[in-house]
Amino acid sequence: MTLSLILQFAVVLAAIALGARVGGIGLGLAGALGVFVLAMGFGLPPTSPPIDVMLIILAVVTAAATMEAAGGIDYLVGVAERIIRRYPKQITIVAPLVSYLFTLGAGTGHVFYPLLPVMHEVAHENGIRPERPIAVSTIASQQAITASPVSAAMAAMIALFSPAGITLIDIMMIAVPATIIGVIVAALVQMRIGRELKDDPEYQRRLAAGEIEPPRVAGFETIHRDLPPTAKRSALLFLLGVAIVIIAGAFPQLRPLVPSGDTTARLGMPLTIQIVMLSIGALILLATRAPVAEVPRTRTAQAGLTAVIGIFGLAWLGDTFIKANEAVLIGGLGDIAQAFPVTFALGLFFASVLLFSQAATTRTLMPLGISLGISSPALIAMWPAVNGYFFLPTYGSLIAAINFDRSGTTRIGRFILNHSFMLPGLIATFTAVGVGLLLITVFF
Repeated sequence: MTLSLILQFAVVLAAIALGARVGGIGLGLAGALGVFVLAMGFGLPPTSPPIDVMLIILAVVTAAATMEAAGGIDYLVGVAERIIRRYPKQITIVAPLVSYLFTLGAGTGHVFYPLLPVMHEVAHENGIRPERPIAVSTIASQQAITASPVSAAMAAMIALFSPAGITLIDIMMIAVPATIIGVIVAALVQMRIGRELKDDPEYQRRLAAGEIEPPRVAGFETIHRDLPPTAKRSALLFLLGVAIVIIAGAFPQLRPLVPSGDTTARLGMPLTIQIVMLSIGALILLATRAPVAEVPRTRTAQAGLTAVIGIFGLAWLGDTFIKANEAVLIGGLGDIAQAFPVTFALGLFFASVLLFSQAATTRTLMPLGISLGISSPALIAMWPAVNGYFFLPTYGSLIAAINFDRSGTTRIGRFILNHSFMLPGLIATFTAVGVGLLLITVFF
């Protein structure tokens, strides 16, 4: 390994560290700064930015943000709340599955945040330690991103694997059951985690100090939300778009033939997703008359912009470094990856800890896995390993979960890493990878 390669790698790590410290779009901007240093300081040729991935994310986010502006996100949250309240005693199982399914359909974790106070309320009312459903539901919302047909991470996978003949359905038939089983196993273990509320000293201290109200009578209902009549309509239209994307992926013959060089070929999935989701956004506007000016101000739009910038900078940085040093990297890592493919899953996991993004981790490291000669089915099986950003308790959803649990049972431990999300996160992630590796022996 040459000194130049070591210094280039140091630039990549420094850019990631800087971006992680700043947060938000800082990840992408720091990545672009890293590209600048590699190009100007080391003479590396910058690769092409991941345009297909960015455009897919923009299309899906635009449709989802339009749905949010029309009240569709609030409608979905209301449905989820009713389901959770219907089965209060089983909340540690039900809440994670609801969080998973709604994130799966929406392609964004934003439907999860408003459910946190509901989980706390229902668990508290029924004498259940709120940490149990809250912690595993937080993990479930992350796992669902690597199974959703309209998530930014799936956009990256489709763009990378479509040239190899891997379809959306090929990815989903491994990712969906693997991540669901991972969440269920984590939830079953979580049912026995922690002291009961009557024995928890922090909860009892807060209760005695009046920092939290005593549990209400079980069955207490939250105040009914007044939603515009267009809310349900926008949610159904968005879910229709999701269904069309899945059908188009499952039945390529339904996609039109378009010119491709001297012949014709089926319209590719990246373009199909872009066309369908932008069209759904237009239909939502026409059907609901949602305030157009509010669309770019929604949380979904802001999160989508952050994702696009993150992938723009970080994936560009990773591609530039890997392509310029491909011979050395492949020569050094190829034999290990071929003999022990699971080691690549560990690389995905720890990269996601630093990048705080499944999509950015996917787009940055999956090309390396392909170059190393790891089979496409194995890479799909290992894909849930990109859900490792629970490892450090600094991500937004983890912080929100801690703050919404007024009982104090969901918390960061004395040693930082012994926080409430560590065990369910590790169980869900590595169970999903293990199940995925078993499933590819059946389906491929």
